[in-house]
Amino acid sequence: MKSLLLYFAFICSIQLKSQQLPKVLAGEIVRIDKFKSEFVTARNIDIWLPKDYNNQKKYSVLYMHDGQGLFDSTITWNHQAWDVDDILSDLNSQHKITDVIVVGIWNGGNTRHADYFPQKPFEKLMQNEKDSVSMVLKLAGRTNEDFQPQSDNYLKFIVSELKPYIDRTFSVHTNQENTFIGGSSMGGLISMYAVCEYPNIFGGAACISTHWIGTFNSKNNPIPQTFLNYLNEKLPDPKNHKLYFDCGDQTLDAFYPAIQMQVDQLMLQKGYSKNNWLTIYKPGADHSEKSWKSRLHIPMTFLLSNQNPK
Repeated sequence: MKSLLLYFAFICSIQLKSQQLPKVLAGEIVRIDKFKSEFVTARNIDIWLPKDYNNQKKYSVLYMHDGQGLFDSTITWNHQAWDVDDILSDLNSQHKITDVIVVGIWNGGNTRHADYFPQKPFEKLMQNEKDSVSMVLKLAGRTNEDFQPQSDNYLKFIVSELKPYIDRTFSVHTNQENTFIGGSSMGGLISMYAVCEYPNIFGGAACISTHWIGTFNSKNNPIPQTFLNYLNEKLPDPKNHKLYFDCGDQTLDAFYPAIQMQVDQLMLQKGYSKNNWLTIYKPGADHSEKSWKSRLHIPMTFLLSNQNPK
């Protein structure tokens, strides 16, 4: 119950008090209000451009979920944020990462769980297992009806609507080698799913505090195994992809280490090595923006360093 309450606090924390533009210490935010889509509900997009952004050079692109909580702690419910602009600006000034812009995709509020839950693994479940998942999510207030993920449409929105807009509007590299995706919790799940479903679009993913249990109960939960089965079939080629995972062991993160260790074994079996895969365990870390901010420099350096823009 404690973990569930903390998860609700996390959801609240990424809902802004208002629609005001986030303030950043470095660079600027360009907002697209209520970006319309044929696949998902309209939502704001906050695009961070680094200091001295100009059209004379090309930038890599990092797509991040839960865009409400990425930049400005003064307008989040719990006064926490990732401070993505600070961290990337600092890494760039030290020449540790390539030039990059961040596309912060606001979540859909009530549609968040359905948007972010990997759809194809769910569809592999037996009907009684789907019913069990629906019951747990109904009790948790994540759905009022039988649960049905919409993540295939969410990824179509990113790949076929949002990315083309970004590619034609900003001075960016459009190739797979310079296109990344990342998020935490359910955002970690959808980032994993994105790089597996669209390996020719995304060159890497940051899966932070990945919500491997899918719901809020680990007992008799079929979800972790169906995710493992999916990864076994769909992990992208390690020759041209990078994958980052991490987790703590407090609050909701306490569910993750045992499952993450199974994912790690699978990564090794599929030919991943320290050159293209990194998993970090953070004892004492909880499920919060404060924790994710404290270690965000690790996946950013791992994914964005040693790039060779083309």
